Amino acid sequence: MTALLEVAELVKHFPTKGSLFRAGPPLQAVAGVSFTVKRGEVLGLVGESGSGKSTLGNMVLRLDQPTAGRIVFDGQDITHVPDSALGAFRRRAQPIFQDPYGSLDPRMTVEQIVAEALVIHRLAQGRKAIRDQAAGLLELVGLNASQLSRYPHQFSGGQRQRIGIARAMAVKPELIVADEAVSALDVSIQAQIVNLLRDLQRRLGLAMIFISHDLAVVEYIADRVAVLYLGRIMEIAPARAIVRTPKHPYTEALLSAVPEPDPGRGRKRIVLQGELPSPTAPPSGCVFRTRCAYAISDCAKVVPELLEVAPGHRAACIRTGIL
Repeated sequence: MTALLEVAELVKHFPTKGSLFRAGPPLQAVAGVSFTVKRGEVLGLVGESGSGKSTLGNMVLRLDQPTAGRIVFDGQDITHVPDSALGAFRRRAQPIFQDPYGSLDPRMTVEQIVAEALVIHRLAQGRKAIRDQAAGLLELVGLNASQLSRYPHQFSGGQRQRIGIARAMAVKPELIVADEAVSALDVSIQAQIVNLLRDLQRRLGLAMIFISHDLAVVEYIADRVAVLYLGRIMEIAPARAIVRTPKHPYTEALLSAVPEPDPGRGRKRIVLQGELPSPTAPPSGCVFRTRCAYAISDCAKVVPELLEVAPGHRAACIRTGIL
């Protein structure tokens, strides 16, 4: 598979308020992240709140402008392409948002919501053709064409997320960025939506960036997983390798919090001490060192590189061999 998306040294800083005459230190949401997503591949992005996952997804979709770095989509550098010239890219890369309540316009019917992209991108002509395609999209996500005339408030949270997925699929995208797409739903509904996304991804050959704080969900749907902490990738590897042989202490801590079906065989719980450091004043050296049980004095001096520790498995830790 060839790379559909290439992200190189992506950085995003947000301004902060300071004193009356001076701006505050920039908030470093993403600090030099690089990865690729192949055609038909699912890359999971996992980490705590504040790790930079959503900001990274927004930059990939060009909803946020990067401070530095490059975004290359299908061989074209789109980093600095003006919004007015991103029409073709918008059709090929679509978001699925976290909040199924806030992401749908309550004044529009389901038909209008799903068909909006068809009209904008001129993918269907005429009232009947537009309605027929909208009906097919609803059926694709497990809803009924008879529900086209209803409004979002008449649906449950899981059904609304299905409508959001149908809207994303309307333009036949090649890349989906699903940002916490199931975190606002009940656990039983989460499983249904994740299974729907996985089925559509495989059936349609979609590339996907699946963003979540839940490593168990990410492991289920992703081919590879990147673990983020304070705007940096700590570890990236095939999903099975991340779960079975983690090489970074932060990944190990995240895995220890995943519930096990058999409590007697569960991992030893690792409780991270302290709070996530402020992104306006990240620690020197390894940004995880202030909460790491294995930290040594060199961790404050050296910014660890993301190095290969096994085939296809990279970790950013100067003491990788300890796990």
